[in-house]
Amino acid sequence: MKLSYFLFLSCILSLGNLFAQPMRVLFVGNSYTHYNNMPKILEQMAESKGVKLEVLMDAKSSHTFQMHSKRPELYKSIRSSKWDYVVLQGFSRELAQDRDVIDKQSLPYLKQLLDSVYANNSCTNVLLYQTWGYETGFKDDSLGIDWNYQTMSDRIHQGYLYVSEQLNLSIVPVGKAWETVKENHPQINLYQEDKQHPSLAGSYLAASCFYAALFKTDPNVTFTAKLDAKQASVIQETAGTYILMNKNRYKINQNSVEIDVKLTDENKKVVHLTANYPNAKSVTWDFGDGMTETALKTRHVYGKPGNYDVKIKVQDSCGERLLKRKVSI
Repeated sequence: MKLSYFLFLSCILSLGNLFAQPMRVLFVGNSYTHYNNMPKILEQMAESKGVKLEVLMDAKSSHTFQMHSKRPELYKSIRSSKWDYVVLQGFSRELAQDRDVIDKQSLPYLKQLLDSVYANNSCTNVLLYQTWGYETGFKDDSLGIDWNYQTMSDRIHQGYLYVSEQLNLSIVPVGKAWETVKENHPQINLYQEDKQHPSLAGSYLAASCFYAALFKTDPNVTFTAKLDAKQASVIQETAGTYILMNKNRYKINQNSVEIDVKLTDENKKVVHLTANYPNAKSVTWDFGDGMTETALKTRHVYGKPGNYDVKIKVQDSCGERLLKRKVSI
């Protein structure tokens, strides 16, 4: 069975306002986001597959969540569109701190940003951009810190998991995919000369992770951002595999639809469908063959081969979400 990318439609309060539109994504971060214009790489990866993204980047070097929360121009960016996704990325060492420090220095300002995002569009999905450790670690005698790469990477990972649980946010674990490439493909240099910021390959890895997280599919694209084709392929495969294998752990499948096909012992194809909307009041599936169902999770057997438009209507606090997936049996 072949699944096309799902088409995002506007979150609406009435059917009369329904219209198809590109997915809209706002990236809020610092140099880990704006180096090599990573969001643009993501946009070009999608375009190479014929998928249109509207991407806006509002990134300021060395900024923490607290510093972002004090920027009037950021709130203007938030209000500039009804974003499908907003990506939030903190300072590189910010969430590597102890939890009591995160509680005081990060969480209050993240909540302030979230309030603004949801006030602009309660349907927006917020993603945390989990970053990576410095290649040679970080040491600060005045703070009693002496982290090697692995220690720093682990602390950042745990910090993002903690924030995710506190605020019920999804994570795009770029840092863990980075760790996988670094360990298994050391010939790929992910760092700039400062051993902190991403090289072009590092930014391509981040974009590949976001591609997999947004579209719930492997970033098997032709756009390589001028990297060696084999290198780009390794990065795509590593990012896609890690993100898709761990989508439940990092809540990447939250507020999304999953469709899978399995063969029964009688060699019949059964389509399994799940609407991952924990706050849904109702879900209606239209399987495109005249049959419908109302359940968060269901299964369906098509009577004959063909191409089917599966439509999903989700009613929740946002109003009515309409999504569509194409299924070929």
